[in-house]
Amino acid sequence: MANTKKRSECPISNSLEAWGDKWSLLIIRDLMFNGVCTYGDFMKSPEKIATNILASRLLDLEENGIITKEIHPENRTKFLYKLTEKGVNLFPLIVEINLWAEKYYPVPEERKEMLEEIHRDKEAFIKNGMAKLKE
Repeated sequence: MANTKKRSECPISNSLEAWGDKWSLLIIRDLMFNGVCTYGDFMKSPEKIATNILASRLLDLEENGIITKEIHPENRTKFLYKLTEKGVNLFPLIVEINLWAEKYYPVPEERKEMLEEIHRDKEAFIKNGMAKLKE
């Protein structure tokens, strides 16, 4: 974990320090569900993250052990970002955020099928999703 001063010993506070801002969660979302893995891919996100914010959040996530960065095998000037096991273990939490949001906000068409699958068998969805992310 990054050597940052903790606000408290509260597990929620400590977790939020590692991944809790909106941009970090959207990066994690993109790695989990959208197959995004390069800096340029993240820049194409509909939320339009600024380059300085993206660079900062990628570094924070890497320093906190949520993602890794490796040289792209096809282009040595690019990096591939991947979730670590610690990052993959956020999958159930991201599923729950999706379920919460479904109750209170409109769901985009591209998310409806995923949410239906979660409702059919949440445990299997989480198990299979985490297994795919670990490949």
